[in-house]
Amino acid sequence: MPDSKQPHQHAQPKNSSLSGVKNVIAIASGKGGVGKSTLSVNLAVALAKTGAKVGLMDADIYGPSQPGMLGARDARPDVSGDMLQPVKKYGISFVSMGLLIDNDGPVIWRAPMAMKIIHQFIGNVNWGKLDYLLIDLPPGTGDVQLTLAQQASLTGAVIVTTPQQVALGVAAKGLKMFEQVNVPILGVIENMSGFVCKHCGKTTDIFKVGGGEALSKHTEVPYLGAIPLDPEIMMSGDTGVPVLESGVDSPAAKALLEVAKNLQTIVARVSATISEDEPEQIELRQNGDLVVTWHDGRVSNYNAYSLRINCPCASCIDEDSGRRTLDPKRVPLDIRIESFEMIGRYAVALHFSDGHSTGLYAFKLLQKLPEADSSGSFEV
Repeated sequence: MPDSKQPHQHAQPKNSSLSGVKNVIAIASGKGGVGKSTLSVNLAVALAKTGAKVGLMDADIYGPSQPGMLGARDARPDVSGDMLQPVKKYGISFVSMGLLIDNDGPVIWRAPMAMKIIHQFIGNVNWGKLDYLLIDLPPGTGDVQLTLAQQASLTGAVIVTTPQQVALGVAAKGLKMFEQVNVPILGVIENMSGFVCKHCGKTTDIFKVGGGEALSKHTEVPYLGAIPLDPEIMMSGDTGVPVLESGVDSPAAKALLEVAKNLQTIVARVSATISEDEPEQIELRQNGDLVVTWHDGRVSNYNAYSLRINCPCASCIDEDSGRRTLDPKRVPLDIRIESFEMIGRYAVALHFSDGHSTGLYAFKLLQKLPEADSSGSFEV
């Protein structure tokens, strides 16, 4: 865990290949059709134009589009041992399911198979040292979003929306999902924000105007900027040449550089802080108890038996009624915690000596559970 005297860095899981990545950023939207993938590609290129080392993970397993947008439809990643080497194009490193299948081949998989690919993109890609890794998520708030929130310690999430009310409402739901798993919201980007005529420079609001900024104010998260509805962006997706590779004078290119600059400022601010619900350090005592040091210097001692009988998993609590089904008399008094692992930025998974390991202890829950005093007795 980080030294409390140093700027805070979010530790990645031990089995992750993200240890050299300074900032992992999810690019999300509540619904499809808002241009999230196009924005992800062009934002990655914009960040690279600032001199940053940037990676892009295409996490839309069923509808991968990044190879086409980056002009790499025929590229195939190299494999070294069990590690996949990302493809490099336009100054960024990227991986996509589209690099692993035929161009026209559909991905007809059930969710568990798709999740295996996500795990491989997290743990078996040689990302190396990056300043930013952008993760282009599929629409919605399903398995992929939850897996990444649990397996990759996200620096934060960016929410992409369009001005229409229906898009704003769904985007707000996606925003709340990330808040529930303690992932900071880095900001809102309004895409397709008016059409700018390249001849006269006049902006025409094809949809509504100011919706992204209104969502930002309503949810009290930063507003990163607006990207205009520009034909050059559409053509860049077809030609495989990102907008900024064609020049920096178009309205879209200027807007993307401004959004990238704003994002860098917010990321630097978030990376230097620790969430009030996020521990600074977690360690095991020799007797198998858990010690948590919080961001404000408080140290909490948790007895293994107390944690076990308060397990929040579905096999210990009835999900419908909330009634505890675990009989404390069946838990050994000398039970120990054998090991633990961080689950994203919001929970810790505990592995007990009785073989139980399915409980995810959210940090907010830990702060409510009884602690043990120095002698190991419970404080109720």
